Amino acid sequence: MSVTLVIVIITCIISIMSFNNDKMKAELIFWPAVIKNNRQYYRFLSYGLIHADYIHLSFNMLSLYSFGVFVEEHLFSAPYFFDTKGKMFFVILYVGALIVSTIPDYLKYKDVYGYTALGASGAVSAVIFAGIILQPQLPIRFMFIPFDIPGYIFGILFLALSAYLAKKGTGNIGHAAHFFGAVFGVAFSVIMVKLFSADHTDVLGDFMRSILSR
Repeated sequence: MSVTLVIVIITCIISIMSFNNDKMKAELIFWPAVIKNNRQYYRFLSYGLIHADYIHLSFNMLSLYSFGVFVEEHLFSAPYFFDTKGKMFFVILYVGALIVSTIPDYLKYKDVYGYTALGASGAVSAVIFAGIILQPQLPIRFMFIPFDIPGYIFGILFLALSAYLAKKGTGNIGHAAHFFGAVFGVAFSVIMVKLFSADHTDVLGDFMRSILSR
């Protein structure tokens, strides 16, 4: 079983359990002031296991599964990238993104007791943009769109929706984490491939050549 599917299953189970359990949600949610005052650093990870509602959960998990399996099994695990260490690097990418994508909000809101956020959006963005930077033309199809769209266009649409929701101020979802998660996904992939891949691939160069060749 892929690591991606395991993450999706665990996240769905815990998220659904928390929908009608305010105490559980309060114990897991990203809460900068509580992290600072009570040193509950586990919240830098646990918030990614809960979501605001079924729409939020579905969007994140469908996006994660669409990109995650491919990134994990066909990119990271490819012989010219990380080979047998691909799954390990995928886990590091996902967990690292959960932490890094919330650091800006933590620094901004650590003294604001009323601010909370939840959802795996930052980590999902990291996975999406890892896939995009490594294979920009990765075809993605939604059930309501009868044709494939290149991965980089999907990524742009994903961030555009995030920006719209952030401006709208929807719930307590950390939309800013989408942007920082995307940046982390790109940076992680470029640096790790350069350091640990079999042929030290020029990821940024390949990305630009792929886009410009269209």
